Amino acid sequence: MFPIRDHNPSGRIPYLTYALIATNVAIFLYTWPLEAQPALLASFYSDWALFPNRVSSGQDFQGLFTSMFLHGGLMHLAGNMLFLWIFGDNLEDEMGHLGFAAFYCFAGIGAGLAQVIAAPQSGIPTVGASGAISGVMGGYLLMYPKARVDILVVLIVFFKVFTVPAWLMLGLWFVLQLASGLTSEIATSGVAYWAHAGGFAIGLILTIPLWLRRGGTEFWSFTLGQPRNPEARYRFAKTDIPKVNRRK
Repeated sequence: MFPIRDHNPSGRIPYLTYALIATNVAIFLYTWPLEAQPALLASFYSDWALFPNRVSSGQDFQGLFTSMFLHGGLMHLAGNMLFLWIFGDNLEDEMGHLGFAAFYCFAGIGAGLAQVIAAPQSGIPTVGASGAISGVMGGYLLMYPKARVDILVVLIVFFKVFTVPAWLMLGLWFVLQLASGLTSEIATSGVAYWAHAGGFAIGLILTIPLWLRRGGTEFWSFTLGQPRNPEARYRFAKTDIPKVNRRK
């Protein structure tokens, strides 16, 4: 089960989201030839991936940031960029380009720290944008719990697209990450579940100030938790915005 689109058009061009996708793709294409040279790939990861045991001992903090732009394979990259494409534009629309850039970085670094806390002695390199993107998903859940998301369900030869509310899809995703983190062996798991769960929680928390500025539960009442009515920003932005006539 994975999302393929949401029914939540943004009100501005998401330049930062596009730039993040382009940057991740460019770095992946740069590192892809190293897949055929394990020694060079290991050396590259040693410099730029996140190693929890090093951070725990006060070393190589740069990995908390640089690891967000590295991916372990084509499907790893494609999955992350799909999620960022679907959910990133709307938060960028709400936060602004620079605000979203700061949010993305803080969520990604926080997700990395969550993985470090969960496995402080792990020497397994951690790479991927999924921690930061999990933060985007957490923020999206807070702002648009009832936005409609199309998900593709694949069961062997059965393919079906279902439309579900964001709170169901994102909430289930978070629960699965949390459950997997609690039941899997961190030392041998190939997935950073705690970075996912931690990033999601951090992203939701970081979005609370924006949600409160929009009016909190009043924002939900006005938008019904669905894609933001264009008038909602004028009503709940808490800024001196000139009054506008409502369209019939």
